Amino acid sequence: MSIPSTDKNPTFNLHGAAALITGASRGLGRALAEALAEAGARVVLVARASPELDAAVAAIRSRGGEAYAIVADLGDKRSIHTITGRASGLVGPIDLLINNASTLGATPLRLLLDTECEDLERTLAVNLVGPFRLTKVVAGSMALRGRGVVVNISSDAATEAYPEWGGYAVSKAALDHLTRVWASELGELGVRMIAVDPGEMATAMHAAALPEADPDTLPRPETVAASILSMIGDPSRAPTGARLSAPQWGEAGR
Repeated sequence: MSIPSTDKNPTFNLHGAAALITGASRGLGRALAEALAEAGARVVLVARASPELDAAVAAIRSRGGEAYAIVADLGDKRSIHTITGRASGLVGPIDLLINNASTLGATPLRLLLDTECEDLERTLAVNLVGPFRLTKVVAGSMALRGRGVVVNISSDAATEAYPEWGGYAVSKAALDHLTRVWASELGELGVRMIAVDPGEMATAMHAAALPEADPDTLPRPETVAASILSMIGDPSRAPTGARLSAPQWGEAGR
């Protein structure tokens, strides 16, 4: 397939953009969806939990935003074409994909020696293989149009070897490198790929991993979402292939 080359760092305007966000019923995913809708994007929210997902969509619409819900499990390969087909039917070709859906695996977190093979397989299916499949479908269209952004939500566990975080850490480390490989292959075609470590946040996932942590001492997902939107709109500071830290980005902007 011959695809024309274009500017490898095109500007990205959120207003009117078609955005697809996984894991969007709560936490960072919901905060990102709300922030994108506030910026004028047309957002499609994907998650497994229908009541929470419906509530997130209703909240966006109540403030005048355009939002739609798709109930699907990113770890199930049969859902990928359903997600992309329905999303494109609702908002048109996807301009922005945020691979945010993640699973910790079994909790309480455990040592690798105590990790079931099936739990590791499930973690990789959701955190790595699912984003690969979804990106594979969406990024081809982006390349043909010469524009698009894919954001993969990573973790500091991708670079730090924390005991008991093995399966999750392996999945995020692989996602980081997947981001770099995608960037090397598609960067000249106008498709920008970035990985973002959101840092600690007051979310249900953080509480499940570290139940002793005080959520009042942690940043809110809305604060992190604002930093990520700034990254999306700033290709000079967030070029394709970059691995970025939301806490550091926020500090730099102060």
